Amino acid sequence: MSTTSTHIEHFEYDNRIVRNFAVATIIWGIVGMLVGVIVASQLFKPELNVTQYGTFGRLRPLHTNAVIFAFVGNAIFMGVYYSLQRLCKARMFSDLLSKIHFWGWQLIIVAAAVTLPLGLTTSKEYAELEWPIDIAITLIWVVFGINMFGTIIKRRERHLYVAIWFYIATFVTVAILHIFNSFELPVSFLKSYSWYAGVQDALVQWWYGHNAVAFFLTTPFLGLMYYFLPKMANRPVYSYKLSILHFWALIFIYIWAGPHHLLYTSLPDWAQSLGVVFSIMLIAPSWGGMINGLLTLRGAWDKVREDTILKFMVVAVTGYGMATFEGPMLSLKNVNAIAHFTDWIVAHVHVGALAWNGFMSFAVLYWLIPRIYKTTIFSSRLINVHFWIGTLGILFYAVPMYISGFTQGMMWKEFTPEGTLKYGNFLETTLQVLPMHAMRAFGGLLYLTGAIIMAYNLFKTMAQGSLQANESAEAPALTADYVPSGSDTYWHRWFERKPIPLLIGSLVMILVGSLIELVPTFMVKSNVPTIASVQPYTPLELEGRDLYIREGCVGCHSQMVRPFRSETERYGENSKAGEFVYDHPFLWGSKRTGPDLHREGAKYPDSWHYHHMREPSSMSPGSIMPNYAWLLEQKLDKSKTVDKLKAMRSLGVPYDDYAIMKANKDLDEQAATISANLAKEGVKVSPDKEIVALIAYLQRLGTDIKKAQ
Repeated sequence: MSTTSTHIEHFEYDNRIVRNFAVATIIWGIVGMLVGVIVASQLFKPELNVTQYGTFGRLRPLHTNAVIFAFVGNAIFMGVYYSLQRLCKARMFSDLLSKIHFWGWQLIIVAAAVTLPLGLTTSKEYAELEWPIDIAITLIWVVFGINMFGTIIKRRERHLYVAIWFYIATFVTVAILHIFNSFELPVSFLKSYSWYAGVQDALVQWWYGHNAVAFFLTTPFLGLMYYFLPKMANRPVYSYKLSILHFWALIFIYIWAGPHHLLYTSLPDWAQSLGVVFSIMLIAPSWGGMINGLLTLRGAWDKVREDTILKFMVVAVTGYGMATFEGPMLSLKNVNAIAHFTDWIVAHVHVGALAWNGFMSFAVLYWLIPRIYKTTIFSSRLINVHFWIGTLGILFYAVPMYISGFTQGMMWKEFTPEGTLKYGNFLETTLQVLPMHAMRAFGGLLYLTGAIIMAYNLFKTMAQGSLQANESAEAPALTADYVPSGSDTYWHRWFERKPIPLLIGSLVMILVGSLIELVPTFMVKSNVPTIASVQPYTPLELEGRDLYIREGCVGCHSQMVRPFRSETERYGENSKAGEFVYDHPFLWGSKRTGPDLHREGAKYPDSWHYHHMREPSSMSPGSIMPNYAWLLEQKLDKSKTVDKLKAMRSLGVPYDDYAIMKANKDLDEQAATISANLAKEGVKVSPDKEIVALIAYLQRLGTDIKKAQ
């Protein structure tokens, strides 16, 4: 008992907000998965790239944002709003804040669904949304935090259960990550440039990107696991002490691991090494959580065999264990050298996403909906069908992607006995894995089918029941004269009764690693040495770079030649940190569906790029790249060019007043030169077309180093 008071208070739980987030989870889950099937299919059926608003480059970030923030985000809030009220024995702090949170979050999702296909993107992975939407996310996250902490403060249960620790750590860490990664300088209402450049931008982005996985896709779901798994199994959590170790070790170690996404890049070696060391250490707390979850089911395996909802949970926790073992293994440099930029990473990410996040969300939905509607599930048989179709979907997705990743990694590095690249044409490696991509899309279709079956089952369940919007409950009032029993003197109880110290403790844990990694990279100039020959982009090149970002080219092409013989033979000299000092944002990429482009400049004539964008297969037979015919027809918008140069100067790019004053004149002159070159090569194109700007940017890539030589 948490109190000796005999005064019983009556109150009501708010189930309407839980229902709202549950319905949003179902709907956005299907939308996000459907877009995922489409983009997976585009990688072997390029004709599915329909119009400029439906290309892979524009839809891929729509898919990731939809499944992470729309599907998983709503699932988190659904689970938190249900469990927090019951763990605190209190209604949510404010019904109004709950409504603002729900509708605000849905409007943010709609804004993402509109802006991303329009090409309004920052290009930073999992953080593509432009600055007004970032501000809205911040405000709604604060609303969520006030509502959560208000509920905790007015609780009738002195002890803060382990699930709440993870909710608190999630709130504070996501806030820090989002704010610092989203420092942008607005150019216009829906255009901005990252505050950071090059190496610094890359480090901040993957500090955010990896920990968005850690603190949005992992810690809140661990909180849900600690609440819902014991409830479903009707068993206590296996080990209270293990949960303490799991929590503090996980949030401390996880925050250091981001640099393992940047191994063999231009990031300083010391930062790469830190990322590797802490990634390996991360196995211990991650598996501690998995073991705590699975062993909670000890003595309940007969129930698992009979209860499909528990089967979802078992697969979810097992998927978490697999993904958190594979992640540290992929951070080993010898493994990363083969796996990075390949489909192996895609398989790894989706084992976690489909099994851990997806299956746990499904389990919570199946368990929760009948309870708040005071009915039984419409069809237990359909739950079983969903489980097996979903499981097959995961297998058909992951296994082909592993095979594809191994194939790519080996083919990229293979040399002939004579010492030349065996597959010198990158396209050969892309065409080799197309059957695996087709199987992956089939697996995604199976998974989507299971989600649709679930939606039918749950909506029928809702129809046959009646929502208990305000569920009656009672609990003793929490009193100040509470005297702890001997078992309550354990040192960690102090944290468990004080939400603000728990918040501060979590903040300290995540700031230690963050500051040690980030501060030297920004403050020590030798970490990012400059190169005298590296100059800012011309106005036309800067406009072309923005078109490259708009079209999502970074989703298929990297701009980072790593110091491997296989890469320097194929692309040219390896990339240097000083080459990226004027890149706001960085564009190193995370996947190579096409070849690296960092040394693309002056490699082909201007006409080659024109024809390649008009019809890729005309230059690269068999290419799966979509055509970008609209670039040949649309006029380049020069109205913001001067503002863009001014913004860049504010960020430290050395444009002087004279360069800014004559920006449009310089742009026109360079465009006219490229247009004239194209005319000499048999291509007539007006210098005011977007394709000219894009060609200017592509022809600039990597040439500063060549000039130095």
